[in-house]
Amino acid sequence: MKTIKGPGIFLAQFLGDTAPFNTLDAICKWSADLGFKGVQIPSWATSYFDLQKAAESKTYADEIKGIVNSHGLEITELSTHLQGQLVAVNPAYDDLFDAFAPAAVHKNPKARQEWAVQQLKYAAKASQNLGLNVHATFSGALVWPMVYPWPQRPAGLVETGFTELAKRWLPILDVFEDNGVDLCYEVHAGEDLHDGVTFEMFLEKVNNHKRCNLLYDPSHFILQCLDYLEYIDIYHERIKMFHVKDAEFNPNGRQGVYGGYQNWIDRAGRFRSLGDGQVDFKSIFSKMAQYNFDGWAVMEWECAIKHPEDGAKEGAIFIKDNIIRVTEKAFDDFAAAGSDEAFNRRLLGID
Repeated sequence: MKTIKGPGIFLAQFLGDTAPFNTLDAICKWSADLGFKGVQIPSWATSYFDLQKAAESKTYADEIKGIVNSHGLEITELSTHLQGQLVAVNPAYDDLFDAFAPAAVHKNPKARQEWAVQQLKYAAKASQNLGLNVHATFSGALVWPMVYPWPQRPAGLVETGFTELAKRWLPILDVFEDNGVDLCYEVHAGEDLHDGVTFEMFLEKVNNHKRCNLLYDPSHFILQCLDYLEYIDIYHERIKMFHVKDAEFNPNGRQGVYGGYQNWIDRAGRFRSLGDGQVDFKSIFSKMAQYNFDGWAVMEWECAIKHPEDGAKEGAIFIKDNIIRVTEKAFDDFAAAGSDEAFNRRLLGID
């Protein structure tokens, strides 16, 4: 077994125009002062990080590492959640998702997709240049608008959608293979990969590609009423990343999983700061240790109630207190009698 690394913090929700959130150097100092040991960098935050430059210049990648390391931190992973979303967009969402891309490709889905694919390829090389072996992203969604369809889905629609999704991602996965980096999809509502079944469908379509892996975030499963502990039992061999994020689900006589179009604060299912929700993190950290997860425990803050700075301050302590320093010996070693092959055969009555 291996001890999980952490605590880490995903910087995406803390980006800002004022200090200490407006530069990579300042936000790293802020993170370190709170007790974090690693930072997960959102690659679309161009004021912090130039993804293309990190892919094309090892010198620049080393400079970024130097800034992070100067505060006693490590880069846990890079993220291309927004770019990954644009690899596959159903036309119903074209106008909304244009905001994730440069203005030059707005109103041009083909150009936007090509931009997104190139971004993922940059991310593979940038990760290698930074000495990272895992990367976070979203799958995008072609079929999601049909998740609970009326009228009935046409026969073969899901098959066609997942075949196309795999066609778009396979060349990207091959680039990640070339760079020795695992591509980890965050299984998430709004994505075609939103639960275990859909991940398995996709995995089959990409020929069980060795670089097709998972970012585990239990908060999304609380909101789906999915067994997030058994999920680890089933998929632990593919889980290469871990977002530590809390959530709660409190259905009532007026609303349930779908939330009644309410804002986050009024939904039955909502994300919470660490320790304020319903996720059983004791069991999660135990299972992650049991299955030899050796990556980072990275806090993602998306609470509808608590101030983000308080969530971060409490989150660093929460993760630190939940990380299990794994044992290097069995608890009953003191009673070991010692043995050899001859002794074992004699005990078993084997001549």
